[in-house]
Amino acid sequence: MKFTDGNWMVREGYDIHFPKIIHEIEEKDGNVILYAPCKHINHRGDTLDGPLLTIQISTPIDEVIRVETWHFKGGKATYPNFDVADEVKSIKVEDAVDHVTFTSGKLTLQITKKDFSLSFKNGNSILTGTESKGLAWINGPADKTYMRGQLRLGVGEHLYGLGERFTPFVKNGQSVDIWNKDGGTSSEQSYKNIPFYLSSKGYGVFVNHPEEVSYELGSETVSSSQFSVEGEYLDYYFINGPTPKEVVSRYTELTGKPALPPAWSFGLWLSTSFTTDYNEETVNHFVDGMAERGIPLSVFHFDCFWMKEFEWSNFIWDRRNFPDPEGMLQRLKDKGLKICVWINPYIAQKSPLFDEGMEKGYLIKKANGDVWQWDLWQAGMGIVDFTNPDACRWYQEKLKSLLDMGVDSFKTDFGERIPTDVVYFDGSDPEKMHNYYSYKFNDVVFDLLKEEKGADEAIVFARSATTGGQKFPVHWGGDCDSTYDAMAESLRGGLSLTTSGFGYWSHDIGGFESTATPDVFKRWTAFGLLSSHSRFHGSHSYRVPWLFDEEAVDVTRHFTKLKNKLMPYLYGQAVENNKTGVPVMRSMIMEFPDDPLCETLDRQYMLGDSILVAPIFNEESMGSFYLPKGKWTHLLTGETVEGGTWIKETYDYFSLPLFVRPNTVLPVGGNEESPVYDYTDRVTFKMYQIEKGHRVTRNLVNAKGDSIGSIAVERTGDELNIQVNGIDKACQIEVVGDQTITLQPGDKEVSILLQNK
Repeated sequence: MKFTDGNWMVREGYDIHFPKIIHEIEEKDGNVILYAPCKHINHRGDTLDGPLLTIQISTPIDEVIRVETWHFKGGKATYPNFDVADEVKSIKVEDAVDHVTFTSGKLTLQITKKDFSLSFKNGNSILTGTESKGLAWINGPADKTYMRGQLRLGVGEHLYGLGERFTPFVKNGQSVDIWNKDGGTSSEQSYKNIPFYLSSKGYGVFVNHPEEVSYELGSETVSSSQFSVEGEYLDYYFINGPTPKEVVSRYTELTGKPALPPAWSFGLWLSTSFTTDYNEETVNHFVDGMAERGIPLSVFHFDCFWMKEFEWSNFIWDRRNFPDPEGMLQRLKDKGLKICVWINPYIAQKSPLFDEGMEKGYLIKKANGDVWQWDLWQAGMGIVDFTNPDACRWYQEKLKSLLDMGVDSFKTDFGERIPTDVVYFDGSDPEKMHNYYSYKFNDVVFDLLKEEKGADEAIVFARSATTGGQKFPVHWGGDCDSTYDAMAESLRGGLSLTTSGFGYWSHDIGGFESTATPDVFKRWTAFGLLSSHSRFHGSHSYRVPWLFDEEAVDVTRHFTKLKNKLMPYLYGQAVENNKTGVPVMRSMIMEFPDDPLCETLDRQYMLGDSILVAPIFNEESMGSFYLPKGKWTHLLTGETVEGGTWIKETYDYFSLPLFVRPNTVLPVGGNEESPVYDYTDRVTFKMYQIEKGHRVTRNLVNAKGDSIGSIAVERTGDELNIQVNGIDKACQIEVVGDQTITLQPGDKEVSILLQNK
């Protein structure tokens, strides 16, 4: 939201008040409180008339400083609030004559007393700060008030994140409102709004408000990032790195680490698509068709019309098309498949659940006590009130009956168009609930899956999210077109989301709207199967590869089997995400923060810490990508390329820019038919360009996420010294481009003299 009119003027109807000095400092319960009047105090009379801002400084974890500011504190407490670590640790305070300094780890906040300027530092290095007018209370039209924060943008500084945004990956110059909307992938709207951004200078800012947060990122004031909320209170956390990984790790320490998804979820998912006609015969045709063509399939998804039309959601199989759902699910599971079904939090008036939900008070209401309803999406639909514990249990009971039938997972769709002219059971503020509803919805479903399936089997396929939603993987990118443009905008959204603390991300392979050309479908298939999670899904047309062309079948088989073989590596990355919060799919800037050429890259990414993926976005088969410095090796061909340059090359449909960075030990499994297997069985440890003086360690996990061993490689001169721990089966050691040896069970150490020095 913009409050000024150019550099000197204020917009008509607004009056901006900002602190001029620190008048008094006090410590209370581990917090430090500053009292900052919005005018200079030259004599006692100046203490009369006019606003005084109360500013509280605290630290919940090392390297994080929380800044809370009130104008009026007397407002009634509203909720919900984000589930944020709220421990108050002792913060170091130095009260000097002209300034006060707060320190948490290497992070310091210095506030000058006479002109109230802020400066955040990592050690002696200034990260950002604000001039005297940055922090403000604003009186606006119609008696509305606002709180505003500003932080300087340095020359060449870039900002990222704020959720899954399909606009340019670098957020500088953009105005962003944190307000969930169902807007597809081709607009500035977002299904997943996260009030957290990451700076290329090695810090992050999390604005702790579930309601709408308005950002002006080098837009209203081109040299500042700005965030504002309506009301009398502003709460934000300044998070130090200095690396992007450390920033995201600390952010997720505050708001929650992602759960570890089950290994089977990394395999290929196939959907019925949305409005297509389907029944059990159709489903079997798809499933058997994949098997006949040698394409490993892990999950089958039933989209909306598994339920009867006009009745979403009723959680009852449409027996006109599925007369024996229990038997059908068992027959599919006998083929080795997991089952996912589509659900949403809406109850259509024609659903048999509507009257029950209305009578028991389980649906969101208007102020007059009526059930809130509209016709957009489902005729006369109401919305489940997840602030009512009984409504949560009622909803879970309906889902449990599906789990008892054999369903393994739920696609938790929608949850963005949540009204604000409503009353919640627990008195929640509807403005705060608009975004937060997505958290409640997915929490209720995920909690049931943990209870019924076990924590190691719980997974949803969610569209909407807010802060904390990363705890309930996986999320997918929503409704995209079936073009290269949509493929690129989807990737921008995914990289923005994972930069916002989400560990996993998927998208509709081949696009959702319309039908892709065979060319686009095959390129998108490679991209999709080199994402953390992979699903074929569409709107009004099926997404089985043989409907595009026969080569699409071969491409699908090729990349599905490749992903399965990479599972020892990918699942190890997932375990790390669960521990650290560092995403599995990550932007180049997150992995290479010291390379300025990586700061703006949004058409390539790192899949884990070692594999670079650059999807192809054109009919000319041209891969256009940048490799950071070092000797990189193509994963499929073994070709080596010296990095530090931009490269353009053509690739057939069975390849793309897919490079392994130097100093990598990559575990590759011996099973290409499934993502779930013994990752030590016939494993090959591929060693890529281990440089002299380098020691590289790779931990190995099993398909439950347990650590089962490790391998360490150190190069001294022209010799590789290898230590293996915990692996009790024979394994291959492949020095890529040089030689391969076999380690027998019990072999713990081996040295390899390199032939190609």
